[in-house]
Amino acid sequence: MYPHMKRFFQFGEAGGPFIGLILLCVVFSLASEHFLSARNALNILDQVTVLGILAIGMTAVIIIGGIDLSVGSVLAFATMTLGWLMRDGGFPLPVAIVLAILAGGGCGVICGLFITIGRLPPFVATLAMLSGARGLANILTDGRQIIGYPEWFSELATVRHFGFLSVTMSVFIVLAILGWVYLRFRAGGRNLYAIGGNAEVARLAGIRVRLANIWAYAFSGLLAGVAGVALAARLDSSQPSAGFTYELDTIAAVVIGGASLSGGKGSVGGTIVGVFIIGVLRNGRRKFFSSYHFFASSLVSLRPGISELRAFGTDGEEELYRAFSAQFPGATHLRCFLHFRDNCKAKLQQLGVTGD
Repeated sequence: MYPHMKRFFQFGEAGGPFIGLILLCVVFSLASEHFLSARNALNILDQVTVLGILAIGMTAVIIIGGIDLSVGSVLAFATMTLGWLMRDGGFPLPVAIVLAILAGGGCGVICGLFITIGRLPPFVATLAMLSGARGLANILTDGRQIIGYPEWFSELATVRHFGFLSVTMSVFIVLAILGWVYLRFRAGGRNLYAIGGNAEVARLAGIRVRLANIWAYAFSGLLAGVAGVALAARLDSSQPSAGFTYELDTIAAVVIGGASLSGGKGSVGGTIVGVFIIGVLRNGRRKFFSSYHFFASSLVSLRPGISELRAFGTDGEEELYRAFSAQFPGATHLRCFLHFRDNCKAKLQQLGVTGD
C-alpha cells in the first residue's frame, strides 16, 4: 500500500543508521537551541569533510573484505610531501598537490602488493604502512611543521561559495557521488561485492581478484592523499602529527553505515550516514557537555583570585558578572550566571572565605 515507505525503510544497510542520525539530531536540538542553526550545520560539514573523504576510500577496501589501518599515516605523509615539495623542492603548489595525492596512491599500491603478491594479511600489511608512512612524514622535515602556504590555498577550505559551499566540501560531495555511482552501477564496483562475498568464486567467475584488490587499496591511498591536501588547506599548515588515529574513526564510520568487516556489504550512502553520525555526536557532545566544562573551569579560575573576591559585598554581583562576562564572553545567559554565582559562593564557603 505504501511501496515508497517500504523502499525507504529497506534502504540497504543505511536505513537503520539514517534513522539513528535523525534521532541524534532531534535529541541534540532539544538539548541546545543552537544545534539546528545554519552556522552549526556548516561547522559539522567542515568537521566531517576530511573524515568523509577517507571513509569513501575505506568503503571499497572493507567491501572486498580488507582493512586499511594506514589511512591516517598516509594522510600525514601526503600533507608533509605537499609542504616539502613546495618549500624545499621548489615545485609550484598545484604540481605539489598532484604529487602529494599520487604519493598517497603509491602507499596504497604498496599495501595492495604486500597483500596480493606478498600474501600478507591486510591487517599486517597496512599496520606496517601505518608505521612507515608516519616515519616518513616525520623524516621529511625532522618532525617540524611547514607553514607559509599562499592565501588562495587556505581559501579552498575557508571561503564559502553560494554562502555555504567551500572547495574542499565540494570535493567531498563530488567524490561521494562518483563513489556511489561506481559501486552501484559499474561492473567494477559490483565485482568488489563479489570478491568480498567469496574471493575464490569471484576468481572462478573470471574476475581479476588480485588486480581489484590492488586498485581498492590504491583508491584508499589516493583519497588519503586528497584528505591530506584538504586538511593542509584547512589548517594552513602541514603537520607530521596530522591524521593521528583517523583510521579508527574512518573504519567506525564505514561500519556504522552498515558495512561488514567480513566483506560483501557496504555502500557509500551508508558510509556518509556513518560519517555524519560521528560528526553530529562530536558536535552535540561539545554543546551538551560544554556547561559542565564551563562550570569546572570557572571554579578553577576562581582560586587565584580569592583575595579579590573577599571584597565583594551585597552589591558585588554586578562586579562578579562583569568579571564573568569578560572571561566567558559567550555565556551571558542569566541562568548560567546565577549558577556560576552560586558555585562561586559555595567554593568560597568551602575555602573558609566569609561574605556574600
